[in-house]
Amino acid sequence: MSSRPLRVIIAPDSFKECLDASQVVRAIVDGWRRVAPDDVLVEMPLADGGEGTTVALINARGGSLHACTVSDPMGSAIVAHFGLIDDGAGRTAIVEVAEASGLQRVPPQERNALTASSRGTGELILAALQQRPRKLIIGLGGSATTDAGVGLLQALGVRFIDAQNKELSPGGAALKNLVHIDATAARKLVEGIEITAATDVSNELLGPRGTAAVFAPQKGASADDVAQLEAALQHYAACARSHGFVVDGFPGSGAAGGIGASLCGLLGATLVSGVETVINAVDLETQLCDADLVITGEGSLDRQSAAGKVPAGVCRLAQRHGVPVIALAGVVSASLQDLHDTGLTAAFAIAPGPLSREEAFASAADHLADRAEQLARLLHHLR
Repeated sequence: MSSRPLRVIIAPDSFKECLDASQVVRAIVDGWRRVAPDDVLVEMPLADGGEGTTVALINARGGSLHACTVSDPMGSAIVAHFGLIDDGAGRTAIVEVAEASGLQRVPPQERNALTASSRGTGELILAALQQRPRKLIIGLGGSATTDAGVGLLQALGVRFIDAQNKELSPGGAALKNLVHIDATAARKLVEGIEITAATDVSNELLGPRGTAAVFAPQKGASADDVAQLEAALQHYAACARSHGFVVDGFPGSGAAGGIGASLCGLLGATLVSGVETVINAVDLETQLCDADLVITGEGSLDRQSAAGKVPAGVCRLAQRHGVPVIALAGVVSASLQDLHDTGLTAAFAIAPGPLSREEAFASAADHLADRAEQLARLLHHLR
């Protein structure tokens, strides 16, 4: 058996609403070190545009976090953070939707997909714009909203007016009442700023794979709520077209409850892959050159993981370098063929048996450490 220490890259996403990516990394490291304290463990917490994107980017590029008070999805005041990077070529501001308008901001019993608003993300962007950035990166993912980013744009000065000449109420359901859109003030506000929207999904705004049908149920929507939201979003898209804005019909327009649609359609943002943005920033490819193994993961590993999520991005890059990839997750789907085709070697659920959601969340870090320990034991024995 070889005595050479293994070089292991630990590059997971967060376990949504449970552990952030740094906590996931720390748990895996703790478990692995029980068995192989001499192995070289490279800690690379990642994100895909959702929760943790800001921290991942500022850590990779020497940025800083800035706090301000904004609205959560249901309108309560919270403290949220944006990132700022100054690399000599001009400032880049980083705002993630999950920070102000994320699911973790609203307890499950209080979620309302019809009225949840993205306004807090717009307030966070306003605070970031006071720093006069040259570029603005907006991470899309993990939202509690299905309002097509209308709340966000209202905070930036876009006027969404109903038949009574009043501003629309918060939430996606209110879009059915939209009559007029005036984006003049907001477009002037961001004039000259390069806006990039980093997303982890390719879903469009409307239809059976649209943001209401696919994602609203995760945000507390019933079947009737989904139908209401779909109708309201269809009306919004039609009204936007009548004003010269195209917010539907392109991949990523359904990201973050439709925020991708409005950022591109009304403010001229460019959609990019969130995981590729983060992977490039942390320079994962360089670390892979002499790696023996990569460990990645996320809360739920399933078919969606192969479409723009962290595990897929990690697997694709590792496959090019011939490095095996093992994923650890809270839940592992029965079918992972798309991920295996992308480069995933194997995947393991961390729970030791049936657990309630509360039990699984409370013990996730311990279970991650235990699975990492067993994995290290196996690999070192096989050597």
